[in-house]
Amino acid sequence: MYSSAAYAPYATSRERGRTLFGQTMGLVALTAAIFAGGAYAGRNLSWGAGIVCYIAAFVCLIVMRFTARRSPGASTVLLLAFGALLGVASAPTLVYYATTNPRILWQAGGATALFIGVFGAAGYATRRDLSWLWRVSFIALLLLFAFGIVLIFVHIPHGYLLYSILGLVVFAGLTMVDFQRLRRTQGLDSAPLLAASIFLDALNVFWFFLRIFSGNRD
Repeated sequence: MYSSAAYAPYATSRERGRTLFGQTMGLVALTAAIFAGGAYAGRNLSWGAGIVCYIAAFVCLIVMRFTARRSPGASTVLLLAFGALLGVASAPTLVYYATTNPRILWQAGGATALFIGVFGAAGYATRRDLSWLWRVSFIALLLLFAFGIVLIFVHIPHGYLLYSILGLVVFAGLTMVDFQRLRRTQGLDSAPLLAASIFLDALNVFWFFLRIFSGNRD
């Protein structure tokens, strides 16, 4: 009886972890589907409308941080709105690739699934604390953003290829951190925010692979 009682909290914690994992990954899949629907719905929109939708999407993400613990239901609705708005905002770019070379989209999608699967599994399985990796990756992300601004004004040979490769390195770290958070978090109300983080990881990785496979290296 003593051994069973001692095992019970561990079993309960493990079951909650599995439940959170299932809910979070289910929300990631649903957000991806909503994203695809938004991209289809916005296929005829202008680039200007896409920028507005990008801004609205990140407003949803910010509001989610305030509603996560107060109302998980509202956070889920905001997550789906976030996915739909990002889909609409991404529509002009996706339509461009779909009409010029649709195979690139499949290549980028497959590479993204493999990338997230490998680094997500590594982050979820590791027992080492990856909080240091989050700090390093966040600083690297800021530097990458600055490098992207420089590329707008300064021509660097193969600069965008280098930018994309560095971006994949940064998001490899962020993906590992987010999946470790998924394993260590116990509150089920965290599922929408975790799903948003993982979905953003996957989306950014997709864009980097899309640029690499498209041969945009200047």
